[in-house]
Amino acid sequence: MTLQELKLKFLIELNRIYPKEEILSFFFLLIHHKIGLTRAEIALNPNQIIPKEELNLYLDALTELQGEKPIQYIIGETEFYGLTFKVNEEVLIPRPETEELVDWILKEFKEKKDLNILDIGTGSGCIAISLAKHLPEANISGMDISKQALQTALQNAKLNKVKINFLIQDILKNSDTSNYPSLLGTGPAMNSLPMKFDIIVSNPPYVRDLEKLEIKSNVLQNEPHIALFVSDDNPLLFYDKIADFAKQYLKANGFLFLEINQYLAENMTTLLRQKGFKTIELRKDVFGNDRMIKTSLF
Repeated sequence: MTLQELKLKFLIELNRIYPKEEILSFFFLLIHHKIGLTRAEIALNPNQIIPKEELNLYLDALTELQGEKPIQYIIGETEFYGLTFKVNEEVLIPRPETEELVDWILKEFKEKKDLNILDIGTGSGCIAISLAKHLPEANISGMDISKQALQTALQNAKLNKVKINFLIQDILKNSDTSNYPSLLGTGPAMNSLPMKFDIIVSNPPYVRDLEKLEIKSNVLQNEPHIALFVSDDNPLLFYDKIADFAKQYLKANGFLFLEINQYLAENMTTLLRQKGFKTIELRKDVFGNDRMIKTSLF
């Protein structure tokens, strides 16, 4: 089978599930991932024959796409803030909105030195690693409840050549930080977190069960629900705990950055004020949704 024939097969067999441009993006991503050809090179060599052993890989991927498995999980990686990240079913696929949160932090703190930063619910490590890549003098830690997610984050830290310590802990059961077991990570060995942080950042679970109807089936069927959903009766559960943690472990002039549920922005600002946070800045994402908060205790 030629490249052109394979492309047509993708278009025909996936047309009832995905729009044409998305199908083409799947095809080009797979070809580039497997054999390194760009769109231009494919266009110049449409009759290039695909070896049988490689063809089976593409056909397997086609079957997975028909089952609505995300392309990022199929190829095992994605891009976030210009960096490559390994992803699997143990971690969420990083979103563009989260890139905006990272960008906000970097624009505010790019001139600062010797920062202590903690990423709560680090998952793939995309926030912590992106910050570490652009703030090489910072001391950055990532925390997550899932050991499997932290193993992926550790792999991504090594892939992107940054120093980060990853710790396994459930923020809902927050206690003394000196008791947090460390996976050591890529930085100096740590048995506990720093005493205080300049920045605490988190993109915790915030999608309510009632919003599942808005979620695409490929997300519902494949991405880890533990990192996505919260109950309808207590949707700010994680933010409540993170705010308490931040009150204890932020420096006097430190900041808390959060990605939030667009429908709960007013509830979030109310919660933070009740917790004693003084300055609260709410920002919209590129889609015009209330998505990010920067707050402090001063």
